[in-house]
Amino acid sequence: MNYIAAIGKYFIMVREVFKKPTKWRIMRSLILKEIDELIYGSMGIIIFIAFFIGGVVTIQTALNLNSPFLPKSLIGFATRQSVILEFAPTFTSIIMAGKVGSYITSSIGTMRVTEQIDALEVMGVNSLNYLVFPKIIAMLMYPFAVAIAMYVGVLGGWVAAVFGEYAPSGEFIKGLQLDFIPFHITYAFVKTLVFAIVIATVPSFHGFYMKGGALEVGKASTTAFVWTSVVIIILNYVLTQLMLGQ
Repeated sequence: MNYIAAIGKYFIMVREVFKKPTKWRIMRSLILKEIDELIYGSMGIIIFIAFFIGGVVTIQTALNLNSPFLPKSLIGFATRQSVILEFAPTFTSIIMAGKVGSYITSSIGTMRVTEQIDALEVMGVNSLNYLVFPKIIAMLMYPFAVAIAMYVGVLGGWVAAVFGEYAPSGEFIKGLQLDFIPFHITYAFVKTLVFAIVIATVPSFHGFYMKGGALEVGKASTTAFVWTSVVIIILNYVLTQLMLGQ
């Protein structure tokens, strides 16, 4: 019953986020600040992870294609499919749940502990709109980061294939073009957009409604990461079944 109550409380929070909006002049600066901290500040780790994940997928695929009858182009094909369909949108989102989610929970939780949220509400400000709405809008830029992760992941695969001498450059690129389905890109971006909203709202929920002191802020950050990851995994399954299942 506690879980059901928490889910209901979460959706009530999301509804309250869009009520009584803050003045655009103030909201604009908040959104730009969140884009800088949540998206731009995460690009380094996203690019780093995507590059080496692409390389690892290529190496593992090449080592398992040891039959002389299988063309080397399958290495590029497997790398493209793995990076675009799963690793770039989902694996990157799990990392973002840890980095961005913990930051969101700790920042809002600290404001709750130091009674800054109470001060906002006393002044007549919709604290949920002021604190959470800019993060949701900023995370709508997240698909652009995942698009870069896709490119860098494939690039990492190409580097691993060519310089590791697992496949010639021409064969790898031929595999990248083999049986390409444009809808897979749409599927990946839809997943990413849903994950972005989860990453923005679930940690905000745990930070906004936490109780206690500084120790509880740390516990709330850990709990937020766990539940954000769980929701992402479940939604990944549901969206895959809905969009790709026959």
